[in-house]
Amino acid sequence: MSSSQEFFAAYDALLARWPTSTAEIDVPTPYGTTRVHAYGPADATPVLLLHGGGSTGAVWFANAPALGTHHRVLAVDILGDAGHSIPGGRPLRTTTDLMAWLDALLDGLTVSRMHLLGHSYGGWLALTYALHAARRVDRLVLLDPTQCFAGFRPGFLLRSLPILLRPTPARARVYLDRETAGTDTDLGWKRLYALAVSGFANRKLVVGRRPDPTALSVPLLVLLAGRSDAHDAAKVAARARKAVPDARIEILAELTHFAMPTAMPTQTSHRITDFLADNQEKQAAPGAV
Repeated sequence: MSSSQEFFAAYDALLARWPTSTAEIDVPTPYGTTRVHAYGPADATPVLLLHGGGSTGAVWFANAPALGTHHRVLAVDILGDAGHSIPGGRPLRTTTDLMAWLDALLDGLTVSRMHLLGHSYGGWLALTYALHAARRVDRLVLLDPTQCFAGFRPGFLLRSLPILLRPTPARARVYLDRETAGTDTDLGWKRLYALAVSGFANRKLVVGRRPDPTALSVPLLVLLAGRSDAHDAAKVAARARKAVPDARIEILAELTHFAMPTAMPTQTSHRITDFLADNQEKQAAPGAV
């Protein structure tokens, strides 16, 4: 079996753990076709989920049941990354391209407003989009986001170099085992991530400048991994509070950066659904605009 075949077998194994009513949607955009996993009431407020680099939209299998109870979950395979999304047409090269791709994706899904959630690189993408199109975002949730409130720790970047320069599943698995030690990070997802490194060695995520969170105009929840090697969680929390004083910010002491979102999914999902339900209550309150 080729590395690509192994990857898609691991992908399908994770997807099989989603609720049985999950639908697979391929949305054409000027930049290519985007795969979306959809679950939950079709007429409910959508929650668009943006994964971390190499994780694919299938990674949200443990969160989808809770999030999809009262929302329409839309989990994306980010275009240009590993997964079932297929680049084509215009190339994705800049942040402007990324924003146009997400605009087209939402148009194709007929989503005018939504909640937006992102982890790691997906957090950077989510914050950037919320600043670009606040009119479409009701609430924003960031899970241990990178390049949003602080840069990477130098040591984290150095440890990442081996799988960037000579990507193999074995190297990626050793890296992940170290980064997720002491957590219940899902083994199936770890296999998928390790295979993404070799099966999609030419994947190229668009990375732009750090966004300015002080300009954010939508309610924000930030959940940080207390044992994150990517950055210092306490420093990120302090900077996030300074930039967005009204934000709800919490550090989950037991988690590491790569443990999200598959480790402690019940606790994480509870915090997210509570945050989104608070928004629904306010919208339903008498006299609310």
